[in-house]
Amino acid sequence: MLLLAQNQFSTLLVFFGVVALVLLFVIFGIFASYFRLWIQSFLTGAGITIWNLLGMTFRKVSPKVIVTSKIMAVQAGLTESSGITSKALEAHYLAGGNVPLVIRALIAAKKAKTIKLDFREATAIDLAGRNVLESVQTSVYPKVIDCPDPTKSGKTTLSAITKNGIELRVRARVTVRTNLSQLIGGATEDTIIARVGEAIISSIGSADTHVVVLENPDMITRVVLSRGLDAQTAFEIVSIDIADIDVGENIGARLQSDQAEADTRVARAQ
Repeated sequence: MLLLAQNQFSTLLVFFGVVALVLLFVIFGIFASYFRLWIQSFLTGAGITIWNLLGMTFRKVSPKVIVTSKIMAVQAGLTESSGITSKALEAHYLAGGNVPLVIRALIAAKKAKTIKLDFREATAIDLAGRNVLESVQTSVYPKVIDCPDPTKSGKTTLSAITKNGIELRVRARVTVRTNLSQLIGGATEDTIIARVGEAIISSIGSADTHVVVLENPDMITRVVLSRGLDAQTAFEIVSIDIADIDVGENIGARLQSDQAEADTRVARAQ
């Protein structure tokens, strides 16, 4: 009996020893896998524990993306009071958002000092399919758009006719900056190009002669800017500049010639 009890006790010791050894290996493996990320988080004050890193793995979240983004935010002075917590970053990651891009956009907005952009708005812009970092950069450094855009329409100039029948071929450059408050749901660059092109053609068409337009091309830009073409768009028009004006055909004379020829044929027929 005593020998049997000793054997059972030895078996239990061996069993518990094996279990403890397995747990030790598991803990060591977890610690080794996340030690580098954890030490980075600890040294920078990001506040992400090794258990948080383990939970991210089970939630199918990339710990490296979250830790790197949180460290960037902390180093830039973006605190958790602004909504940038590890849980919020995980939620945005699981929703399909680009977490590092959002953080870089918030850092750029903070450095600019004149742009108001919070974490919730930045994530909404990102999930809407817009490049939030490019939008912030465009707010700081305005973007120049060609009108017309040859890459989309295949045309390099706009064609308009003055009242005296002379065709003018115009190429304009529109400087815009992003309007972050209307970025979600606002019209895109194509709408700006279409509106500006329509306004330029209308302005030239209302001119009495082509000479007036050639002498004062800024009359076109003044009229176009006064129409508020950036309403309900994701951009604010800073300026519209006429880059080039060329005189084309005398459309009025050609139409009169064609009409005279048609009248002659009618008279001969009669």
